[in-house]
Amino acid sequence: MNDLFKNNVKRKKKLIKKIISQRALLLMLLPGVIFYIVYLYAPIFTGVIVSIKDYSTKAGILGSKFADPWFKNFKFFFNSPAFIPLLKNTFIISFSKLILGIPLAIVLAILLNECRSLKLKRAVQTLTYMPHFLSWVVIYGMCFILFSETNGLINDWIRSLTGSSIPVLTNPSMFRTMIIGTDIWKTTGWSAIIYLAAISGIDPQLYEAAHLDGCSHFKSIIYITLPSISSIIIITMILRCGTILNAGFDQIYVMYNEGVYSTVDIIDTWVFRTGFENFNLSLSSAVGLFKSVISFTLIFIVNKISNHYRGESLW
Repeated sequence: MNDLFKNNVKRKKKLIKKIISQRALLLMLLPGVIFYIVYLYAPIFTGVIVSIKDYSTKAGILGSKFADPWFKNFKFFFNSPAFIPLLKNTFIISFSKLILGIPLAIVLAILLNECRSLKLKRAVQTLTYMPHFLSWVVIYGMCFILFSETNGLINDWIRSLTGSSIPVLTNPSMFRTMIIGTDIWKTTGWSAIIYLAAISGIDPQLYEAAHLDGCSHFKSIIYITLPSISSIIIITMILRCGTILNAGFDQIYVMYNEGVYSTVDIIDTWVFRTGFENFNLSLSSAVGLFKSVISFTLIFIVNKISNHYRGESLW
């Protein structure tokens, strides 16, 4: 027991000395730690508390009474006639962005890597990731200029040929396609940078050996490039699954209208209208907690599947 006590004392003294010797680095780290505590971890605690209370701004978070029953806000959301359509729209839009966005980003990264003209490569890369820096307000303005039924450029051209226009901005199914398409156009170039960086880290000798054995460019992509970046692809998919219920509130809220609610109204936009416009913060917190639980569950399941079949995971 004495030896164990002495070892603990020695370890504590070493830890204190190490902290003192690296106090400058720890002080530099302190602002980041405070930021995460205040803006990320504290809201988790307050969100859980507010979700089971009848929140009142006058009484505050701790002073507000608990809901009776405590799951009243969750029950209101689950029993809402909009729950199933909202969940359906959210999953369809999110999965479409995930399934189409990641493969297109990988293909773009491979094409850029295979491009032998440095000027062409830089030009294409610049043009493809520039949309990432455009706000959704600007992108909606572009869509309105192109697809407006009254004076849109594309609809003017279609009207001159067929005599009728296409209601892209008011037709529910077409509008959902436009939402997914504009998101992929905005994010594909930026997402490709990750895969392009992973491809650049592949040993060139693997390609040289494959070419000496008569392997074509296409086969070298299939048997060398894709397996070499598979871990990055899997990690990206696991992380994206964690945000599967975030179908893009800022994009949809800027672009949608009442005529297309049936196909693009998602959980976040409904919460904003029902929770914030009516100042029902307890309801919005309950839905946020529901989303967090589902997102964590999806990350856990996908991570387990990846670890079981591929031996690669986040933890």
